[in-house]
Formats: sequence, structure tokens, C-alpha cells
Amino acid sequence: MAKKSFKELISSPGMPVLVDFYADWCGPCKAMNPVIQQVASQYNGKLKVVKVNIDNNQSAAAQFRVQGVPTFILFSKGQQVWRQSGAMPAQQLTQVIQQYI
Repeated sequence: MAKKSFKELISSPGMPVLVDFYADWCGPCKAMNPVIQQVASQYNGKLKVVKVNIDNNQSAAAQFRVQGVPTFILFSKGQQVWRQSGAMPAQQLTQVIQQYI
């Protein structure tokens, strides 16, 4: 399987894409893992979730000017529609996602 480009990943037809920029050494990122998994299963088939390790994907992190982790960016039809850095409650994240589904 060929590795998809970041642009291909965020241009998922028919559904929004939530990108989670994280790092293995980041405490708040680890705290957000269960929230991201919950959101991914809650919107299974309606939302694509992509986790991007900034240490392994520095070009993607630089392209979107990710300065702190975790940073979440929601793309709809390939366009950035929402962005937030830092941990947040699942309810806050689902309220944002709901607007684009």
C-alpha cells in the first residue's frame, strides 16, 4: 500500500477529516487519546480521524504551523474549517464536529 500524501488524507470525499497533531512525549496528547478514540467510534463512517506524530512528520506540522501539541484541525472538503490547540472535553470536540457532518 502506497503511503498517502497529507493532502490525500485530508481530502476524504464525503466526510470531514479531524487531524490530531501529537507527540509521544506530550502528556495532554496522551490524555486526549481516549477522547479521540471515543469521537472516532461515535462518528464511525461519518468522520475520518488522522493522527499525525509531529516528530515523524515535521513537514506536515510546519505546513500547518503547529506550534504546540496537541493541535486539532478539522478539514471539510479539503479546507481547514476549525482548529484548536490543547486538550479539551469530548463534548466540546463533538459540538464542533457536529456542525460539519
